[in-house]
Amino acid sequence: MMRIGIVTDEISADVREAIQLGTSWGIMDYELRVISDARVPTVKPETVDDLLRLKEKFAVRYTALSPGACKGAIDDHETLQRELNVTLPETFVLARKLAVPTVIIFGFQRLPQQPDSLLPKVAEAFRRMAAMAMKAGLQLAIENEPGFWCDTGQNTARLIAAVDSPFLRANWDPANALGTGEIPYPDGYEAIKKWIANVHVKDTTKGALIQCVPIGEGKIDWEGQMQALAQDRVVQHVTLETHCLPLIENSQKNLQRLRQMLRRLHTEES
Repeated sequence: MMRIGIVTDEISADVREAIQLGTSWGIMDYELRVISDARVPTVKPETVDDLLRLKEKFAVRYTALSPGACKGAIDDHETLQRELNVTLPETFVLARKLAVPTVIIFGFQRLPQQPDSLLPKVAEAFRRMAAMAMKAGLQLAIENEPGFWCDTGQNTARLIAAVDSPFLRANWDPANALGTGEIPYPDGYEAIKKWIANVHVKDTTKGALIQCVPIGEGKIDWEGQMQALAQDRVVQHVTLETHCLPLIENSQKNLQRLRQMLRRLHTEES
């Protein structure tokens, strides 16, 4: 049965508390994003030591790092160069220390006045990043988000196909696709499924950037999406990204609901 992971700061910004609580719930897969008051990779050396100790003590897996790269506009040269020369290299070093296979990035903010003719420039930036990931022995996964070049499943797939590198894949987030004009499941999923390396699970009624709700209370067809992921064997785990307060209560609720969903699917398959 598919494993369920979680972003640690969706339990607590204190990574020790997050992993202690998460493992008590039976979660063994963790995505790292914000730790204390810092976003990876800008964490203190002692925090890295803590992460290594926690990994050994609780026998957990770190599945992805999310440094928040590629959230600026493609023509923001200064930010792009900093991400190419500092943020991503430092993230790759941290990923290798922690044995993390995947680094999540975003799809560059698309300003209203930016034409389709900029698409090759966006693809070239991703091509450079994919080459860096290849040298580091890691995989990049673009997370779709409204207002970005990679906002829908279809648009994200188009860019990944244009780059044509096995080191660039998708972090599929159906809730982030809501409100883009695309139906996240099945339409967005069908467009992106061959490129998916990681999946974020959350729910929303108005769009993930506006308000999230517990799974099953929003507009995402998670029953259908999870069934498709299981049948297509796209990923071995999915990652909870609760995004609604109170975090601990709603993360537990999401975990319970997702487990129930997976059990039903497993029973049906049997």
